[in-house]
Amino acid sequence: MSRERKKRKPMAEINVVPYIDVMLVLMVVFMITAPLLTEGVSVELPQLTAKPVKVDETEALVVSIKADGSYYVNLGGSAEKPVQLAKIGTQVSKIIRAKPATQVLVRGDKMVPYGKVVELMALLQKSGVASVGLITEPEK
Repeated sequence: MSRERKKRKPMAEINVVPYIDVMLVLMVVFMITAPLLTEGVSVELPQLTAKPVKVDETEALVVSIKADGSYYVNLGGSAEKPVQLAKIGTQVSKIIRAKPATQVLVRGDKMVPYGKVVELMALLQKSGVASVGLITEPEK
């Protein structure tokens, strides 16, 4: 007795389940990486419940912005004359090259426009400062 084999027709359907799995994985990857791609100045913002950070004022470089928009660079607590924004970058880059561990702090008047502070922080970042601290007054 011989058995006859039935001929199978080729299946004309495409199985889309693996493609859906790949699409979902890619979507998750893009959802996670998209917020990380935004550019900006890295800042550690103070919190109300945070304890004050101990800073060696004699070794810290403090850049101040007055309410009128004038900039001052104080190194080790010595008062300076007003400095133009363009000159701050060269001064800070020289100091950072000489002492890379120097802390850089920004002290801005509360009436200064936010854009002035961000502009200063971007300049400091371009000058080689890895992180910039913000000086604030404790809440009364």
